[in-house]
Amino acid sequence: MTPALDIRGLTVRYGGTTAVHDLDLTIGRGETVALLGTNGAGKSSTVNAALGLFRPAAGTVEVLGRSPLAAVRAGGVGAMLQHGGLPSETRVGEVLRLVAGRYEEPWPVTDLVTTTGIDGLLDRRCEQLSGGQRQRVLLALALAGTPPLLVLDEPTSAMDVEGRQAFWATMRDLAGRGHTVVFATHHLAEADAVADRVVVVDGGRVVADGSSAAIKSRIAGRTVRFSCPDRTGLGDLPGVTAVGGTGDLVELATTDAEATLRALLTARDRLPELEVAGASLEQAFLTLTGGTR
Repeated sequence: MTPALDIRGLTVRYGGTTAVHDLDLTIGRGETVALLGTNGAGKSSTVNAALGLFRPAAGTVEVLGRSPLAAVRAGGVGAMLQHGGLPSETRVGEVLRLVAGRYEEPWPVTDLVTTTGIDGLLDRRCEQLSGGQRQRVLLALALAGTPPLLVLDEPTSAMDVEGRQAFWATMRDLAGRGHTVVFATHHLAEADAVADRVVVVDGGRVVADGSSAAIKSRIAGRTVRFSCPDRTGLGDLPGVTAVGGTGDLVELATTDAEATLRALLTARDRLPELEVAGASLEQAFLTLTGGTR
């Protein structure tokens, strides 16, 4: 079967800066694929090239067996870009009907509204939407033509926890219907929970490609997790190779969990929510990309 996305030797330059260098990536139909990378790693440039938004310096891109522009014009691709906008002084329902009207076989509006969770928003003006509501409306517009390929760039950046959970429930439903979903994200827990396949990009190249479990298995050692607001000195503990986690939750990647725990217990009276596990996707990511987010 023709791949949903087939990229060969992609090179993208902005002036004297090379954002993507000789990148190869093939994504099959029906896959849910997470693109991970630090800021400037080349994720968005790869996504933009797949959407035909610019001509790359070298390489080829095929989307559903066509050029990106031909695939987009045929309604084969739906996109949510990081800086997508909605027209002001219009109502959500007006915009949705306008976009759906350009397709020969649009997604039935009633089902689309239910699938994307925008019930109750059709009469609301676009400028009155919250960040999370805006993202869900943008998703509805991306799906209006029933595209076989959905491309998302940081789709949940403006959503709260509840909104993210609802959004990814929708993505799983779409994958179950046979849609291919490709998303770039900084939320590694989302990639771990949702993606069939994880592609890590660093320096404009693919440095890892496989299931989340396969990516994590490449990293030796264990992860020590506990709650701690003060991270001072944690990177200097025996065996520790990286310090991650969000908020008060600390994740230490260590090659010697016993030595790390012994030093922690010597220095601290309490280690709330202590857990020792295999390497997390975040720790694998930090290792693969040189320890930066």
